[in-house]
Amino acid sequence: MVLPWWVIVIISFATCGIIGKTGKMSLWHPFFAILLLWTGMALFKSIPNDNLLVTRVAQLFGLRAWWWILIVTALIGGFVAGICGFCGYHFRKAVLANKSNTKL
Repeated sequence: MVLPWWVIVIISFATCGIIGKTGKMSLWHPFFAILLLWTGMALFKSIPNDNLLVTRVAQLFGLRAWWWILIVTALIGGFVAGICGFCGYHFRKAVLANKSNTKL
């Protein structure tokens, strides 16, 4: 809760760029990590106030249930993290391939 939401872009990119084993793992591991983290944090913040704010936001979007907003935000966050992790992995592969081509 200290850093802005977009810090997941930097962390996913860097982490998968450094320790990503495969493209598939670099896509799905950050996706599910942020999905679970954001869902847990949203519930932690929302349940004590009886979901008042998230219910009003759901009404603004024309949704009848507050948990739809929870699902949508968790999926968007997971999608952002997954794509950035995948890009980090392929960036590392491109840099390593470029280094091996320049030595020839």
